[in-house]
Amino acid sequence: MAQEEDHKRTIVYGDAALNYIRKNTLPAYPRFYELWYTYAAGFNHSLNRAVNEVAGSGKPISTEQLQQIYNSFLSPTKLGDRIDEVGEKISDEIHSMVDLLTRNADSVAEYGASLAGAQSELEQLKDPKQLKALISHMVSATKKSADANQALETQLVDSRRQIEELQESLEAIRHESLTDELTTLSNRRHFDQTIERMVREAGHSREPMALLLTDIDHFKKFNDTYGHQTGDQVLRLVALAVKQNVKGHDVACRYGGEEFAVLLPHTSLRQAVTVAEHIRRAVLTKELVKRSTGENLGRITISIGVSSFVAQDTVQSMIARADAALYAAKAAGRNLVRCESDPDVETDIRVA
Repeated sequence: MAQEEDHKRTIVYGDAALNYIRKNTLPAYPRFYELWYTYAAGFNHSLNRAVNEVAGSGKPISTEQLQQIYNSFLSPTKLGDRIDEVGEKISDEIHSMVDLLTRNADSVAEYGASLAGAQSELEQLKDPKQLKALISHMVSATKKSADANQALETQLVDSRRQIEELQESLEAIRHESLTDELTTLSNRRHFDQTIERMVREAGHSREPMALLLTDIDHFKKFNDTYGHQTGDQVLRLVALAVKQNVKGHDVACRYGGEEFAVLLPHTSLRQAVTVAEHIRRAVLTKELVKRSTGENLGRITISIGVSSFVAQDTVQSMIARADAALYAAKAAGRNLVRCESDPDVETDIRVA
């Protein structure tokens, strides 16, 4: 049943993608279908904004424009290219530091040789004029060595600063790759990585953990009625309610177009249901106002399904039980929380 809901929703996105391709008389390349499917789902806010800017010119959208948007927002090599660029800069900076340290080592060796030579000469000196010349030579050599050390210190401080900035750039890229831009929650990729780790850790430690799957009720109808911008506002509102009701090591994610997921480590099923109720009520208390007109659009509601880790659970079995509970919440009238142990939740889903 939950699969049937997914089928219906994704077919709508797929049909919309094909309609966009037909409307703009574009070739149905897989990458263009992916772009328009993503646009229809409203999952990538930056992509939608870029497409809207091009479409707003009043001219037909060209394949070149679409390819540029695809390369900017969907190309699988985009993130790798940015990481490679930062990596090359770090590598160049390290090579510069190594060269500088090598030159300084040569300078120190040269200064050491000067000291050894001066000692030998000093033992044989008899003329005060020769002593004066030797002292002058050693002062010059010492100044040269001190200048080299000062230059090394300055360069090392600068290199350290640049490497720290590049490390921050890498961290920003990593954060961006795991964050949904529209809602600022973690994205699906982060969810997939985190639930794998949490299920594995729960299996070893036998500590409780729980999963919430959340879906915005009647979101497609709302989006079609008021437009994507208002739909984005709804997504941000729900994301804010989720953020405000999780804490510590909890991980809140945008799971799909209008779906959210929350991973709750060290949390029992009963505790997770309480968190879910807090989120549901937080959303219900917020009134939505259309920014462009000030029109009060009323309240939105969400449905939530909850599952908890059991022995021998897999990621798939845990998600399936939460999904079944979510479907039961919708079937019972929406704006509800259902957990896997509720009597109206199908009980034929077992651990794989």
